[in-house]
Amino acid sequence: MSNIPETGRTQRVQIRLIVIQVLVFSLLLTLGGRLWYLQIRNGQEYSDEAKNNHVQQVVQPAARGSILDARGVPLADNETRLVVSASRTELLKTDDDGKAVLTRLAGVLDMKPKDVFDKVRLCDAKTPQPCWNGSPYQPIPVTDEATTQQALTIRERAEDFPGITAEPTAVRRYAAPGKANTAQVLGYLSPVTDEEITKAQDSDSPYLRSDMVGRSGLERTYDKELRGKAGVTRYEVDNLGRVIGQAKNDEAEAGASVVTSIDARVQAVAEYELNDAMKKARQEFDHNTGENYKADSGAVVVMEAKTGRVVAMASLPNYDPNAWVGGISAKDYAKLTGKKSNFPLLNRAIQGQAAPGSIFKVISSTAAVNAGYPFDGHYPCPSSYSIGGQTFTNYESQGYGDITIGRALEVSCDTVYYGIAHKEWAKDGGNNPKKHPKDWFYKTAHQFGLGKETGIDLPNEVSGRVPDREWKKNFAEANHDAWCKQGKKDGTYVEKIAYENCLEGDKMRAGDSVNYSIGQGDTLVTPIQMATIYAAISNGGTLYDPTVGKAIVSGDGKTVQTIDPKSHGKLPFTKKTRDEIDEALAGVATRGSAAWRFGGWPQDKIPMHAKTGTAEVYGKQTTSWFATYTKDYSIVMTISQGGTGSGASGPAVRNIYNALYGLDATGKQDLKKALLPTPQKGLPKVRADGTIDAPTIKPYRPASEKPATEQTLAAVLGRRD
Repeated sequence: MSNIPETGRTQRVQIRLIVIQVLVFSLLLTLGGRLWYLQIRNGQEYSDEAKNNHVQQVVQPAARGSILDARGVPLADNETRLVVSASRTELLKTDDDGKAVLTRLAGVLDMKPKDVFDKVRLCDAKTPQPCWNGSPYQPIPVTDEATTQQALTIRERAEDFPGITAEPTAVRRYAAPGKANTAQVLGYLSPVTDEEITKAQDSDSPYLRSDMVGRSGLERTYDKELRGKAGVTRYEVDNLGRVIGQAKNDEAEAGASVVTSIDARVQAVAEYELNDAMKKARQEFDHNTGENYKADSGAVVVMEAKTGRVVAMASLPNYDPNAWVGGISAKDYAKLTGKKSNFPLLNRAIQGQAAPGSIFKVISSTAAVNAGYPFDGHYPCPSSYSIGGQTFTNYESQGYGDITIGRALEVSCDTVYYGIAHKEWAKDGGNNPKKHPKDWFYKTAHQFGLGKETGIDLPNEVSGRVPDREWKKNFAEANHDAWCKQGKKDGTYVEKIAYENCLEGDKMRAGDSVNYSIGQGDTLVTPIQMATIYAAISNGGTLYDPTVGKAIVSGDGKTVQTIDPKSHGKLPFTKKTRDEIDEALAGVATRGSAAWRFGGWPQDKIPMHAKTGTAEVYGKQTTSWFATYTKDYSIVMTISQGGTGSGASGPAVRNIYNALYGLDATGKQDLKKALLPTPQKGLPKVRADGTIDAPTIKPYRPASEKPATEQTLAAVLGRRD
């Protein structure tokens, strides 16, 4: 047993407790002092250092979805190319802002230094194209056509090319299957701008700096669906750029594919025939001007009559949308936008406006019936019609005696419509109009959908013009001072017109009304508007919104969203009037103004309906129009400064129908040669991996260009039965 007294033990325990307390207090004091040092005294310093630890994003671009024809043939897809890009951020770190680097790069790429400099400069109000209108922090493509040797040179001599990369990259490709260009329908891409990035930040589809955006055509309309969602990996890095952790990883989602109602085979036929018709028109002599027709532009629309779906849409002049891929060159940009370019970026099927001429008469015929003039009544068709001191003549000054409205449609008698329109103008009060005039001819045009967009799923459609009283008043207010300044009572034709307009430009004069009744004067329409109208006559009166998109297929192929036809109204006629107009238009093709273009047509099997139009344009040659329909399709073609409707456009429209139905020049049908004897209802087959089964096609060659021993049209175009 211990001899230590109990009190001694107690004292030692107390001393130990005191020591422990001192130690704990010292530790707490030291910890508190350290915390004060870190948070109070040097808090700002460490806060500033912590800010240098930030998150870096590495973007994996999403594969843009394809644009496919109705059978799954790619019209626009992606391919891997060697892309050489320049980083402005890195170039600006050099002594001369990258000038020497870009000059060396131009030598490697066999380009002119100026062309390289132009591509990497930023766009602004004073900088002409080409320039970079995307984000200045995004690598700027210099070329997407680099060779393997050029790419290797750049990478092996990295010290000579700071800020320059050469990487395999997926880029857009416009395939033109079977030489079906389809440029204005497809559109093109260009880089996203900082303004667009900011504007879309709070939307459900924000942009990344690496995104390419659709600028026209289907690429623009369905940009959100096609673009997909880029993958983003976020890394935490310190102020030296060292990775200290991974914050978040979002997988890339491929863009959806857009299946269209376009049939690439029919598109190729439409483009070829329009181009051929324009070439032939330029070989024809115009007796009115003493020179050959210029035939400087044109358009054609092939539409399903019962749905409004567009099977083919061609516009000339056209362009190669691949020119925009990787950044457009100065030379190519000038070709597309210069004064001598004739503006190939315009889709003249939806943006080309012209007076319709006699294809407008289906509207005037309906207006006349609704105003109380029987369709089968008899109306004088003299060779000319006079109002005051002005004489309006029939085409070629031919008269037909007393005829019905149906017969007036068949032979395209202008004076029948002059007479009815003049009477209606007088009933509405003439030069002193009633408070509420009936205005049957103007009202009916609006009911047919003119003067406003059809609603097609393509951007920048124009509305055309119905020159009614309201338009006349607004136009006069805007131009009155200019007319009065220019007008002369005994001057040139233009000066005389200006003089008259100065005095009464806001009045609806008799001459305005009679001219309007045959689709002349200030009336403007587009080919898509007239194709929609003639399709509606075919289907019984329903006006459909024209559509090019048919379905959206998700990137994995598991989701298919169909785009169903929608109607925007009914034509303002009874079934009886519709049937009478239908019969008259069949007469145009069999015994009227278009009969000479439809010789041998199998009218008993495939009833054809047509209307020719030759519109006069002051200071230019006549515009050729040809509007047609069967029970399946409507086809409308127009050629600016091309001559007569049946003369310039007629043969081309006939050839498109021949290809659709498999007809030869004599009207004999072979369904094995028919491209699309009935509109396609189904969608292309989607494979298990999300890809779409697509046939291959070959360029269209018309029968006139084939050797007698050549294989059938169906084989040439790759049709699969």
